[in-house]
Amino acid sequence: MLANAAAPLYVVWQAEFGFSKGTLTAVFCWYMVGMAASLLVSGTASDRLGRKAVLLPALGLGVVAAVLFATAQGVLALSVGRVLAGAATGAMVSAGTAAVTDLAGDGRRRLAALLGSVGVAVGTGLGPLWGGLLSETLPGPTSTVFWIQIALLLTAIAVVARMPLGRPERAAAGGWVRVPRVPADSRRRLLAAVAVAGPALATTSFMLSLAPSLLTEQLGTDNRIVAGAVAALAFSASILAQVLLKHLTVPGLMLTAGAATIACAAALIAAVATAAPAVLLLAAVFAGAAQGLAFLGGLSMLNRAVPQTALAEANAAFNISIYALAGGLSLALGYLSDAVGLGAAIDDFAIALAVLTLIGLALVRRAR
Repeated sequence: MLANAAAPLYVVWQAEFGFSKGTLTAVFCWYMVGMAASLLVSGTASDRLGRKAVLLPALGLGVVAAVLFATAQGVLALSVGRVLAGAATGAMVSAGTAAVTDLAGDGRRRLAALLGSVGVAVGTGLGPLWGGLLSETLPGPTSTVFWIQIALLLTAIAVVARMPLGRPERAAAGGWVRVPRVPADSRRRLLAAVAVAGPALATTSFMLSLAPSLLTEQLGTDNRIVAGAVAALAFSASILAQVLLKHLTVPGLMLTAGAATIACAAALIAAVATAAPAVLLLAAVFAGAAQGLAFLGGLSMLNRAVPQTALAEANAAFNISIYALAGGLSLALGYLSDAVGLGAAIDDFAIALAVLTLIGLALVRRAR
């Protein structure tokens, strides 16, 4: 939830601190930097020291990040908070999803992939709706949500501390800090998964970063509950798509995810052309479906191919790759918006998403 609770608040901070759309997306992308740094360590440390040894410190970083957001007086505090929130979330998506697999057992690894993916989507989806609702209805539009978030994080620490997760009996050798990777015979699968999931994730990144600006500047509403609802709708669609389509084959998941990304790109172009909030909501639905199915398909590919002693590191490799690709696309969109205007930049962004997705689907076909 912490990862995306700030999504409806960026436009408030932007007005208060006076920064550009490029800076807005840069603040948003600092989260991905924190996640990347976390994934360089968290997967390996989790496979060697155990899941709790990574998850508990990560939740502590989340508490510090929430304090920074609640008391922010400028871009620097927001950026540092985003880095720490990214570091905490990086541990959740590597050690956390691996912990779910450990608890599920060898006979339910596909179910574990579903639960891990849905768990991430539930938290990230509730975050923006939670942030927008509390921002509009309670005093302290940019602080109250984070003080309440701290209480939730402390509860999460208590829950994780009681989980029956021990240290692994065997672990891979090598350095503690290294670029996460997968075994050589699974690298083609990883590349194909990233090529589809990266653009899919970029669609939901847009809903979290610049969709509120689009609503305010071109679609006629600055209500933060609406902005939060757009992002929450995307993640609700992510969960629903994963639950309804979980029985698809892995290639089927990736093909459907790619189709949803292209549909989202088309809907974004239509939203700019028509200035209709309803079309943006449709784009959010496609974005969520794309992200959820691509994430589930990618995790399933890795869960089926990678030994458990290297699973957290493989999850880290997948996540760091897709976040790097999505972050680059988001940052380019922000600075392009300052140069040519938000509407024209969104059109170019949508075309790039469609092209990259088609390349990714071709790679998936080859990986089969």
